[in-house]
Amino acid sequence: MAIGDIIVGIDIGSSKVSLVVGEVNNFNQIEIVYTVEHKCKGIKKTKIIDEDEIANAIIKSIQDAEKEAEIKINSAYLTISGKYVTIVQNSITKNIKDKFSGVSAKDVSSALLQVRDIDMPEGQSIIDIVTDKFILEDGRVVDDPVGNLVSSFTINSQVILGDREYIRQLSNICKKADIDIDGIIPITLAERNLILDNNELNDNVMIIDIGAGNTEIGVFEGAAFKYTNTIPLGGDNITKDIQMVLNISEAEAEKLKRQYGLAMKSYIDNDNEIVLNSAEDSKNKVIRSSELIEIIEARIEEIFTLINRDITNQGIKPRINNVILTGQGITNISKSDVAGKVILNIPVKFATGRLISTVRPEYRTAYSLVRYIAARPFAKSVSSSIDSNSNENIIKKILERIKEFFYS
Repeated sequence: MAIGDIIVGIDIGSSKVSLVVGEVNNFNQIEIVYTVEHKCKGIKKTKIIDEDEIANAIIKSIQDAEKEAEIKINSAYLTISGKYVTIVQNSITKNIKDKFSGVSAKDVSSALLQVRDIDMPEGQSIIDIVTDKFILEDGRVVDDPVGNLVSSFTINSQVILGDREYIRQLSNICKKADIDIDGIIPITLAERNLILDNNELNDNVMIIDIGAGNTEIGVFEGAAFKYTNTIPLGGDNITKDIQMVLNISEAEAEKLKRQYGLAMKSYIDNDNEIVLNSAEDSKNKVIRSSELIEIIEARIEEIFTLINRDITNQGIKPRINNVILTGQGITNISKSDVAGKVILNIPVKFATGRLISTVRPEYRTAYSLVRYIAARPFAKSVSSSIDSNSNENIIKKILERIKEFFYS
């Protein structure tokens, strides 16, 4: 990246669209230029159900950003849910023609092109490449092999594939919003460097991001991205449970969830009375706080049970040392980490990454996306495009943009 590069990140969530504009400053760090969000219900249970609503939310977000930041946005990076992502592990060894000239940027570029050469599953397209380590012929592990005097090096990487039909839907949405797609990145991959602290970055961890309507799972072994998926449940489901069981308004259900948020009934200190103001079956109905907590506990237990089943079926659970919990759908519910530990039988803690407190929760995923793009290694160009060609095939454009991420 270069000083002055502007990167636009858009996160399309189940309850809102968030946009972050970041600029590379003189210290080679990302400086937030503008943040904005607009409510949007265009995604339900991980599926895009209303392209027009999402496009309109993006249009409003871009208009607000353009007016405030005095820029013209013609392209952006987008997030993608784990449900639509497949990760292919690939390693190749690159031989160097002249050992005494050292590994060149061209050698790395050539190796990355070789990494991309995989048997492509039907209905999938390459959306990203993660290089987790370079191993020199003498066994040394380096982040960047350029300049090393060796005859060969091995690159371990993950080729990230996206569901072509979902990408087509994103393409339609962005065409309606009159913007191009710079790239598409899995949510937990983007969040990793923001959510995890320095020790966790080198550990075998699972990130669980519980949002409004979906729960994102990302499993990492050090820098290697091993698995991702989406559970179509989140904080809104807890609110709806409270609303339905107690027969009250959604607004009161959300208020009670935030006021009495507790994930386990066994941790209740005082089982006090709660007066319900909007109960349809009885005016000023009174319940015990334990009744409310029991509703919350049941849904949280279900979410963690589904996660446990998923990682067990995938055969990756035994390799996970720690679980990091984040997301607006869960962070205000006390003892959620304890509930997770009981069900998963793995240590669980809320995210404490150094940078996580510097960004408001509603913008964290979009900001994580911008930081991820800015920090990606071997990038040739990461700045969001000012010029665009709306008639260009979007799938081809995405693949071409990915090629530009690396040395030419």
